[in-house]
Amino acid sequence: MSTTESTSHYDNLEKMSTLELLNSINQEDRTVPDAVGACIPQIEAFIASAEKRMKQGGRLFYIGAGTSGRLGVVDASEIPPTFGADPDRVVGLIAGGDGAIRKAVEFAEDDEEQAWKDLTAQDIGEGDVLLGIAASGRTPYVIGGVRRAREKGILTACLTCNRGSVLAEAVASPIEVVVGPEFVTGSTRMKAGTAQKLVLNMISTALMVRLGHVRGNKMVDMQLSNHKLVDRGARMLMEALHITYEQASVLLEQYGSVRKAIDSQKNNA
Repeated sequence: MSTTESTSHYDNLEKMSTLELLNSINQEDRTVPDAVGACIPQIEAFIASAEKRMKQGGRLFYIGAGTSGRLGVVDASEIPPTFGADPDRVVGLIAGGDGAIRKAVEFAEDDEEQAWKDLTAQDIGEGDVLLGIAASGRTPYVIGGVRRAREKGILTACLTCNRGSVLAEAVASPIEVVVGPEFVTGSTRMKAGTAQKLVLNMISTALMVRLGHVRGNKMVDMQLSNHKLVDRGARMLMEALHITYEQASVLLEQYGSVRKAIDSQKNNA
């Protein structure tokens, strides 16, 4: 039996008080960062390979089903507003299509051919990077996708929560974050999902930093798509240029981005 399907360390959950449930879930969650930390060498190796391709114009694709697919879609969708990158720079695909983000599509994950069809529709090529996400490491949709991609010379990796899975064997760069049994047996939306979210944060953030979308510790390329972000951008300019909030707001409106506003003042200095 795979680790993600093994029996929970806890039993008789229905007899626990709410406080006991919460404390027990929290206790289990505390183990996740250590499991992720143990995989940093695997994550670093993948990022190094992905960075080379992305600096040459390659894109990063995520494929997954269920919770794994949704996490990939969420991470990809955050890249344009956070880092100002083009929407097709990081692409998340889920078994069953976008409708599966909100509602499960029966048996969508069991089609081993569909992921490659979905990737082909995105014109994936040799210069791109593919990360297959599956807690179990045995999802046909994901396995089929990475196998075909690897045959085509595309850099492949996976993010799974079991060791020695079929998925890990199918890719060039496996990332195996083994978090142990779930609090509710087999419910991989819990610890496994948390681990996947943490690793995806690490991958996309590190890549965007390496690709130049962060200056200092600031998101200088972020999209100014709401009042909160406009305010954040103005405060970034205040700190970087030692100017008033009013002056920063004028610059931000004039140039439309934190980076351009900072560069304009440095060029005029």
